[in-house]
Amino acid sequence: MEKENQNTVQPGKIFSAKAAFVSRALFAAALALTLAAWTSLGAERGNNKKSRTAKEGKGQVVVASKIDTEGALLGQMIIQMLKAKGITAVDRTEFGTTDVIRKAVINGEIDIYPEYTGNGGFFFEGTDPAVWKSAQKGYEAVKRLDKEKNDIVWLTPAPANNTWAIAIRMDVAKSGKIKTLEDFAGYVARGGKVKLAGSEEFASRPDALPAFEKAYGFSLSKDQLLVFSGGNTAQTEKAAAEGTDGVNAAMAYGTDGQLAALGLLVLQDTKGVQPVYAPAPIVRAVVLEKHPQIETILKPVFESLDLVTLQTLNSKIAVEGRVASDVALEYLKSKKFL
Repeated sequence: MEKENQNTVQPGKIFSAKAAFVSRALFAAALALTLAAWTSLGAERGNNKKSRTAKEGKGQVVVASKIDTEGALLGQMIIQMLKAKGITAVDRTEFGTTDVIRKAVINGEIDIYPEYTGNGGFFFEGTDPAVWKSAQKGYEAVKRLDKEKNDIVWLTPAPANNTWAIAIRMDVAKSGKIKTLEDFAGYVARGGKVKLAGSEEFASRPDALPAFEKAYGFSLSKDQLLVFSGGNTAQTEKAAAEGTDGVNAAMAYGTDGQLAALGLLVLQDTKGVQPVYAPAPIVRAVVLEKHPQIETILKPVFESLDLVTLQTLNSKIAVEGRVASDVALEYLKSKKFL
């Protein structure tokens, strides 16, 4: 019995052998299907990768600007010039304040926007303040520093100075015999009624209102300030012109076109406190490498924007109430850039 049991294949063993065979066959089939699926998926991923690479190769250039009249104007000029030359431009104009937009370009959230050379003294601590009071030296310094430290390229600047200034109502200027910031300091010291409208940046940045106060020996209290979150001088100057909340003085820019129309006088900075703020497009180097033509596209446009031209164009937006994109397009066509 034992010998017979040893030499005879029992029914259970036959079943086990068949099951093993079927399992191996199913496993092989499953493996083949899996390999085929992976091959197909790999090909699909490869195609998707090629598709993404092709899309990225074309590249979208994100154009931004600060929240002010001139920023919107220059940003729109950049957008329209890039689009006309076949570069896809994404509109992020009026993006934010200097601090916000600066972080965005360094982090790669935006690609290009109009900045001002004089801000180099604010961006890079420890530099010689005298450098920023020269248009050429300031441009050369900020161009070198930004490329070295942030891989950002400064393109050709405009021959204009959009420096910070203080403007007062013409009636106050006449009654108080105020023409310069020295006169203004004396008026404040005598207890003259003053309330200034400005951006938070202007009120707090060491090179803005605090620099004027230090150089000319006056100080405005919190009650003498009306602070706006944005840096749009159209807003601050309008507040002064209309006497909003007792305002009779305002943060202004050198290229503002609405000053005369609003009856405001820019006080002379006889001590040369402010740096030269020449507007220039700045772009991430990696983007410029993909689109090197950006430099030659924008160069003649910015070279055409002198002080009077910018004042005139800014006035069309701030005084006439026209849209920045329309004003930009009209100018570019008039100069045959488009």
